[in-house]
Amino acid sequence: MSLTQGRHEGDAAPRTPAVNAGLPHDETRPADYVFALARIAIGWVFLWAFLDKLFGWGFATPSARAWINGGSPTTGFLKGTTEHAFGGFFSGLAGQAWVDWLFMAGLAGIGAALILGAGMRIAAATGGLLLVFMWAAELPLTTNPFVDEHIIYAIVLAGLALAGAGDTLGIGRWWSGTAIVRRHPVLK
Repeated sequence: MSLTQGRHEGDAAPRTPAVNAGLPHDETRPADYVFALARIAIGWVFLWAFLDKLFGWGFATPSARAWINGGSPTTGFLKGTTEHAFGGFFSGLAGQAWVDWLFMAGLAGIGAALILGAGMRIAAATGGLLLVFMWAAELPLTTNPFVDEHIIYAIVLAGLALAGAGDTLGIGRWWSGTAIVRRHPVLK
């Protein structure tokens, strides 16, 4: 069944959120603002984790363990996975310089992309991958057999990218029109 089958006269035309099909560029639904706020909030979660691990502002990372003070941003979490199913693998990655750099670049890049609304596809894919790795590091889960916040965030990231959430309260529409993104749509 196609999207147009079963419609009656006067029904609203189906809408493809990723491109806002059939809507003028300046027409935004209330749900678009909800998606934009979710995008910005999740972006802040990633960016805040980067900043706190970099400077050790005392929320999750004490100053003495800040990255700028010689601490490792991955050691605390990954060393705590030893009793989990994949603990040997993940704890072996803890504190390695390449893992620290990749993790911190990921947190900063994903957070910035989500807050700005640009590069949503890459942010959703890399953010989802990071979150699935963090979920796997904690298996078996203690509060639920399958789902925790990491999986929920990963699903929401995919939805935000598919919904074109970077276009509302973000630079997604402008970014999509740049020459580099037109040549390489994966950057959208």
